[in-house]
Amino acid sequence: MQKTNDAQPSRIKSPTANNLSDETHESRKADHIRINLEKDVAFNKLTTGLEQYFFLHQALPELDLDKIDTTTSVFGKKLSTPLLISSMTGGTAEARQINQTLAAAAQEVGIAMGLGSQRAAIEDRSLAATYQVRNVAPDILLFANLGAVQLNYGYGLEHCRRAVDMIEADALILHFNALQEAVQPEGDGNFAGLLAKVEAVCRALPVPVIAKEVGWGFAGETARQLVEAGVAAIDVAGAGGTSWSQVEMYRAPTARHARVAGAFIDWGIPTAVSLQYCRAAAPNLPIFASGGIRNGIDVAKCIALGANLVGFAGDFLRAADKGGVAGVIEMAAMITDELRVSMFCSGSGDLLALSQTPLLREF
Repeated sequence: MQKTNDAQPSRIKSPTANNLSDETHESRKADHIRINLEKDVAFNKLTTGLEQYFFLHQALPELDLDKIDTTTSVFGKKLSTPLLISSMTGGTAEARQINQTLAAAAQEVGIAMGLGSQRAAIEDRSLAATYQVRNVAPDILLFANLGAVQLNYGYGLEHCRRAVDMIEADALILHFNALQEAVQPEGDGNFAGLLAKVEAVCRALPVPVIAKEVGWGFAGETARQLVEAGVAAIDVAGAGGTSWSQVEMYRAPTARHARVAGAFIDWGIPTAVSLQYCRAAAPNLPIFASGGIRNGIDVAKCIALGANLVGFAGDFLRAADKGGVAGVIEMAAMITDELRVSMFCSGSGDLLALSQTPLLREF
C-alpha cells in the first residue's frame, strides 16, 4: 500500500483563519444577517421540547383578564413583560440600523435587549456606533456581549469593561459557542482553562455577568460550574431554534467545511431540558430561556419551568427588517397578549403565580 504524508488535520481551518482583518469581521457579521433572513437555518428533527408540556386549562380562572400582571424586575430594572430581544448583531452599517430599530421598540414597550458580539468594535473603535443605542433607548435593560473564548485569545477584564462602557450596558453577556467556533473556518477553538478566566471577570467586573449559550443549551454540570464561578444569570439558549452550525454551513468556503457543519443540524440540548437543568443548578439566580421560542404560550411555559426572562431573536430580526420599529412593537405586543391569555386560562394572575403553576407532560 502506498504511503502518504498528506495527514488530515484534526480540525478544519482556513489558511487565513489566524490573520483576520477588520474587513473579515465585518463581512462575517453581514453574512450572519443575510443568512438568517434568507436561509432555512432551523434544526431538522430536534425541537425545543416545549411542545411536550401543557397547562391544565382553568375553565373558571376567577381572574379579570384586564388585571393580569406581566411586569417583572431583573437586575433592578422593571420590565412591562418578561421579554428579551436576544443578542444578534452589530459591526456593520446594516446592523446599526437594526439595533437602533430594535432598541427604539424595546424602549417603547419596556423590554430587555442584548447586543451582538462587540469584538468587532473592540478591535476597530470606529464600529462602536453600530452597537450604541442609548440615544433611542435610555431606560431599557441592556446587555453588552463578548465571546467567552476570547478570554483565551488575549482578552481580559479591560476588554470587558470597554464593551460595557461602549454601550452603557447594565450587564455583560459572555457567550459560549463552542460548536460554532469548531465548524467556523476562522473560529477560535481553544476553550481549555477558560472557566478560571470567566471567574476572574465575574469577580472584578462592576456589572453582572450573564453566561449565554447560542443555541445548543447548557448541561447541568456546566451550569453549576458557571454559578460557582460567579455568573449572575444564565441564558440557556437551547436547541430547537436557529442552528448556528447551519448558518456556518451556508458560509462554508469548501464542500468539506459545509459537510462538517451540516452534520450537526440536530446537535444540542433542547431548550425545555436545558432550562430545567439550569434552574436546578442555579435556584436563586435569574434564568433566561431562549432558543426556538415561538409565541407567548411558549413564554408562559418557560416561566412555569423556571425562567425569569424569555428571549426571541429571529422573529424580532424579521419584524425589524419588514416593519421597522412599529413591526417590532407589534410583535412584542402580540407575544405579550398570548402570554396574558395563557396566564388567564391557567389561573395565574401574575408571573409569580405562573412560576408556581404546574405543567403536565405528554408521554
